[in-house]
Amino acid sequence: MRVVIAPDSFKESLSATGVAAAIADGVRDAAPRADIVCVPMADGGEGSLDAVLAATGGERRELKVRNANGEPTQASWAWLGQGKAFIEMASAAGLEQISPAERKPLHAGTYGVGQLISNALDGGARHIVIGLGGSATNDAGAGLLQALGVRLLDAEGNELPPGGAALASLDRLCLRHVDPRLQEAVFELAVDVDNPLCGRRGASAIFGPQKGASPQDVAVLDAAIARFADVCAHQFGRDERDTPGMGAAGGLGFAVKACFTASFRPGVELVAELSGLEAALKGAELVFTGEGRMDAQTLLGKTPAGVARYAKKENIPVFALAGSLGDGYERLYQAGITAAFSIAPGPVTLDDACRNAGPFLRQRAGDCMRAWLAGRAGRPDQASH
Repeated sequence: MRVVIAPDSFKESLSATGVAAAIADGVRDAAPRADIVCVPMADGGEGSLDAVLAATGGERRELKVRNANGEPTQASWAWLGQGKAFIEMASAAGLEQISPAERKPLHAGTYGVGQLISNALDGGARHIVIGLGGSATNDAGAGLLQALGVRLLDAEGNELPPGGAALASLDRLCLRHVDPRLQEAVFELAVDVDNPLCGRRGASAIFGPQKGASPQDVAVLDAAIARFADVCAHQFGRDERDTPGMGAAGGLGFAVKACFTASFRPGVELVAELSGLEAALKGAELVFTGEGRMDAQTLLGKTPAGVARYAKKENIPVFALAGSLGDGYERLYQAGITAAFSIAPGPVTLDDACRNAGPFLRQRAGDCMRAWLAGRAGRPDQASH
């Protein structure tokens, strides 16, 4: 009996690999002879790099870069071989790296992400996958471009400072010193949202507040990145601002798509491809997935919904485990999830839930497995099969 375990991470608690291991322990408690295949998953945001490395056996590369506030930080990317690299933008410019008191939404930048791309090019990568999500930035990828040799100039020819707000003064892009290797590079951008760059559903309005932006900051940033989009449309002859997904990661994908050869793909789809999820599901009888919180938003490109879609093609039942279940989680049943459960044994504080996520996952996975085996075989003594 094959059981596939394909969860996302539980933020601030366990990596996807840790979640999968805890669920696997619970499955073994109930079915010691089960053939367990762990496929750590992600949707392109935080934890995607670790999930890809765990699934592919890729090589982690380290580099000191600038974080969102321009301060030194140690970041990572994955060399996957055959000219392919995976970059998690949150590794360089992630929100979790910056304390709430130190967040600077008007001035935060993506220069460090560009440094990772440059390092990947140095390593021989020409096919670069970038996971978009978990950013502390709202500069539409302007800093990334600057790290790769693009000069962002105002009307007097002065270089713009970091951050999205500065884009209000943008007059033109100077491409004279752009890294020539980018002409050979192809980018895939992993996203889990379909928001456009600007407007009421754009990067600034929807995601700016969680990065510390006030209503006034949101208005400034939205107007500034709209100016950036105007300049790019004039310079490159195409306007990408309304392409679904442009609002992800503070608009970082916009700069890549506007200036280079790039395409957007659902993050779960990309990670599933890299990790071999479809192959793992062949012959499986049961799937476990999960994430820290599941609600109606999980349907919008999050890992459990994505895993359920793949399992549904093979007609495999899916148990989903979460730290908590929010409003509308029942809609996941329409996406292919058989049953969803909170792992908390009762009322617990958030700190307790995070600290004990491993044991809670193990217990709930064991409970699910016993119930499934009883229904499958008609009696619980088949648990060893």
